[in-house]
Amino acid sequence: MSHVVKCGLIQASNACDTSEPIARIREANIAKHMILIDKAGRAGVQILCMQEIFTGPYFCAEQVPRWYEATEYIPDGPTTRLMQETAKKYQMVIIVPLY
Repeated sequence: MSHVVKCGLIQASNACDTSEPIARIREANIAKHMILIDKAGRAGVQILCMQEIFTGPYFCAEQVPRWYEATEYIPDGPTTRLMQETAKKYQMVIIVPLY
């Protein structure tokens, strides 16, 4: 007897220009991804994986101090809490790579 687990992966483009303030970039990307997360939840996805540093552009190859502002506390940061609430709402596991 097999058990099917429905998985999903979200990879999306950055939601706004990278010259915007870090807080604005984070807010825009989270809003963009929440639409996709809700769609996955309604579709019955049980395990959902977000792309690397989904709250902003991939900046890890650079050594630009500006991006240090993008760090968040785990598990008490706002994005972690939002993802915990969303995962609970849809009874799914969400893999959330943060910086």
